[in-house]
Amino acid sequence: MKRERATSRRPALPRHLRPLLWDTTPARLDLERDAWFLMGRVLEFGTMRDVRWLKRIYGDERIHEFFREAADPELSPRTITLWRLYFRAEKERWRSPPAFRRSSSSSWVD
Repeated sequence: MKRERATSRRPALPRHLRPLLWDTTPARLDLERDAWFLMGRVLEFGTMRDVRWLKRIYGDERIHEFFREAADPELSPRTITLWRLYFRAEKERWRSPPAFRRSSSSSWVD
C-alpha cells in the first residue's frame, strides 16, 4: 500500500511583494508565522497594491493589533501617524521599539 505524503497547501506570496523582501527567501515565508514581518515591510515600503493585498489577507483588526503589539523598528513615525489616523487611534497606546532599535546611528560611523 502506497502512503501518500501529506502536503500543506499554503498560499504563495504574490510576485509584486518580492522587491520588499530583499533580505529573505520569499518561498520560505509563512503567512501566519511571519505575519508581523510581512506587515512591517508592506506597511512601510509597499505600494497601494501591496497594502490592499495585506488588508485582504489579514484584515483591519489584525493590522491594528500589529500596531498595538509589534513595536516594529522599521516603521517610520510618518507611517505610524498615517495608520493612527486610519484607525482613529490617536490616543491609543501603541508599543514602541526599544531605544537602541530606534536609533539610526551606528556606533562605528562618525
